[in-house]
Amino acid sequence: MVTNVTDKYLKMKIHILGICGTFMGGLAQILLEKGHKVSGSDQQFYPPMSNQLDSLGVEMIEGYEESSLPSADLYVIGNALSRGNPCVEYILNQKLEYTSGPKMLGEMIRDRTVIAVSGTHGKTSTSFLICEIFKAQGIDVGFLVGGVSDSFENSARLGSSELFVIEADEYDSAFFDKRSKFIHYHPDTFIINNIEFDHADIFNDLSDILKQFHHAVRTVPANGHILFHDGDKNILDLIEMGCWSNTHKLGREENIQLSIEEGVIHFENQQFNFGDLPMHGQHNLSNAVMAMYAAFLHGIDPQKSFSALKNSKGVKRRFETVFKSNDKIVIDDFAHHPTAISHTVRAAINHFSSQNILGIIELASNTMSQGYHGAELYESASDLEKVYWLNLSSKQNKKFEYDSINLLLGDLKKDIDNFDVILIMSNKDSKKISEPIIDFIKSK
Repeated sequence: MVTNVTDKYLKMKIHILGICGTFMGGLAQILLEKGHKVSGSDQQFYPPMSNQLDSLGVEMIEGYEESSLPSADLYVIGNALSRGNPCVEYILNQKLEYTSGPKMLGEMIRDRTVIAVSGTHGKTSTSFLICEIFKAQGIDVGFLVGGVSDSFENSARLGSSELFVIEADEYDSAFFDKRSKFIHYHPDTFIINNIEFDHADIFNDLSDILKQFHHAVRTVPANGHILFHDGDKNILDLIEMGCWSNTHKLGREENIQLSIEEGVIHFENQQFNFGDLPMHGQHNLSNAVMAMYAAFLHGIDPQKSFSALKNSKGVKRRFETVFKSNDKIVIDDFAHHPTAISHTVRAAINHFSSQNILGIIELASNTMSQGYHGAELYESASDLEKVYWLNLSSKQNKKFEYDSINLLLGDLKKDIDNFDVILIMSNKDSKKISEPIIDFIKSK
């Protein structure tokens, strides 16, 4: 173990391969704050991360040609790159210094009090909610979150307080380190929102995912905390594999409860009307409950947390209204798993109860596009009157899936007068779908 990890990386020239990913872009922000000179390469640069990197003055190089690779003291290689990539092969052949982003970040925050937010769903939203609570108390919290919130200028910052909030992804770290990213963070508080099968490109089954989560559980100190919602069988199975830290099953009288029937959040002897919160759907309210309790464990009174959440500006692409006119609303959401899709659909139906909703769902993740979810995927949106399914991969699972955006838009233009709300769900660049729809609505 490095005796003083904050001094391990002195002021250096660092080049990040895969810098436009949300994690790597956030890491770039933190490295700049620490005084390093940062540049980066990627296949393409697109908002919002490209805008953030540009505002930071980061030199961005498009493509991975060996000739375009600048000299650097250290190369940080993203998990999107693998053997055969020209830059990767050059770095290995020349025996240049390289590392993974999660490993580097983990070493830089080793002396901080780390709150790591994990789970199949809700990581980004919960992480930002926790940050908003601390920010409202005047705490200069450090964070790295895989998304964009209007409450913060960037998706990451070093911060000056002892607290650091990290979105703890279960995806692998790099081609040379197939462990999940969160293995590197050594959290004091480890939040597990939920666990379901996902990322079929790197996990064979649920047991593979549970194994990685248990590696992370093993790193939480005995005086640390593990938080999860009571009733999640997969998490309960995980804890039964062995746990050595303080566990908190949320949803019990002794801690915090969300009562949908009563419309309140119970916290010991206090009650909070969740109708005052600017968020929709039980899944988003569950994220708020988790954020409140995590903040409570770190000294924030629940009343102060709730007051902060009432002013939450939310997260980009989480049930975000991207267009509204007199007769049309376009909603953009990041949902890309049957459970997340069903939650978003239910939230939309409840919120727009008197309006007709059209769903557009892109099968953008490897797990979705390759059909690993089976019939469950299509059933997740069955409560909508109509759904357009977009699959731009080489594999078409169902005949009704569109393999062309133009074909989808052509049919949509014939249907659009029958609907009040267009609900778009994708974990890739959704503007390729939303922008032409908005342009068409404006032209009518």
